[in-house]
Amino acid sequence: MAWWHIRQKARHWLRVRNTVARACLAEFLGVFVLLLITVAATAQGVTSQNTKGNFFCMYLAGAIAVVLAIYVSGGVSGGHLNPAYTLSLCALGRFPWRKLPLYFLIQLAGSFTGAAAVFALYYDAIQDYTKGNLTVYGPRETASIFSSYPAPYLSLRNGFLDQVMGAAMLMVGILAIVDAQNKPVPKGLEPVVVGMLVFSIGLSMGSNCGYPINPTRDLGPRLFTYVAGWGSEVFRAGNCWWWIPVVAPCVGALLGSFLYQIFVEIHHPEAGSNEEARRVEDAPENKKEISVFTINSDSSLSHRL
Repeated sequence: MAWWHIRQKARHWLRVRNTVARACLAEFLGVFVLLLITVAATAQGVTSQNTKGNFFCMYLAGAIAVVLAIYVSGGVSGGHLNPAYTLSLCALGRFPWRKLPLYFLIQLAGSFTGAAAVFALYYDAIQDYTKGNLTVYGPRETASIFSSYPAPYLSLRNGFLDQVMGAAMLMVGILAIVDAQNKPVPKGLEPVVVGMLVFSIGLSMGSNCGYPINPTRDLGPRLFTYVAGWGSEVFRAGNCWWWIPVVAPCVGALLGSFLYQIFVEIHHPEAGSNEEARRVEDAPENKKEISVFTINSDSSLSHRL
């Protein structure tokens, strides 16, 4: 009973009542979780020389991290986790522009802190792997644990296109997932499907530069590596590559939002119209036979060809 009273008093004094502040706290923790799991998976693979993880494991861990991060923050902050996504919501009129800088700073702080936590977690492993020499280039480089760097063959132009296409695909997928007039995901499972979307992007578009598709996911850890011992080379590497994963995902997210609006969303029937009523009536879920497999009256499963 005494513990319950202590908990109630602590909750009374510590509880944040301002909705914006609560959103910032949730967004920070969501991004922190995202970075901690994603970067730690990469650190485990690199420092073990792929004996305890490979690219598939890294991409899978990143996708699961997205799912968990959205569950952590989604009900409070919306689970943006990505300033390119926040920017797109602002452009669509679904999020106030005045909150964009605040969300960006919170997301950047969460990603920086997440990278710092991974560095602390794998400090001994990184020191052993590098023999104390933190580099951006070479066979024992470790900067790529934290941020993206282009493959040797990749030009800035192709890298920019890579990030535009990846972020556009991400935004098209997310808008489809949350579109109630399309084929919405069952309530509560949206984070899982978004994680699957991110996983598919990684498996199909990850070889050029590791598919950051998130400005703060790349910039926050890059800033950390700059102050943690890797130096200014993290910004000079790859012909000053650093700005590509910051700018291109924003362009791609806006492009993806535009494409989904033009090809799908603006063509939805208006609510209350006869066309909308017919669409609802003709929807598969409102018909008796809803799939190739149907249930007979005796509860046995039969196949309809």
